[in-house]
Amino acid sequence: VQLQASGGGLVQAGGSLTLSCAASGRTSSTYVMDWFRQAPGKEREFLATVSWSGDSTYYADSVKGRFTISRDNAKNTVYLQLNSLKSEDTAVYYCAAHRTYYYGSPPPLGGIDYWGKGTLVTVSS
Repeated sequence: VQLQASGGGLVQAGGSLTLSCAASGRTSSTYVMDWFRQAPGKEREFLATVSWSGDSTYYADSVKGRFTISRDNAKNTVYLQLNSLKSEDTAVYYCAAHRTYYYGSPPPLGGIDYWGKGTLVTVSS
């Protein structure tokens, strides 16, 4: 599976942005999809995960209520809607894919099968 994230850019604090992650290769609907981010000098942080069919999601507390993950299996694409952006949301955002859905918890980094190249989100205050 090849993953390509897009949609990043410069946005003012309080604004919104929609990230997309297009998957190619093996059928992406058989993979759980996630979004992570990594700010300069910080570790990679889990944000959100969505199950194979899209009927189950889980979010990190830091973004719950502000970010929304969704997927369109017909388009082999997963999305992350970012609302009420803050300067601390500035980071490179990555999508990821793996087989197992961890109900009620984030996936372990060691369980990620595929990573996409990131897309940079910069929030100006």
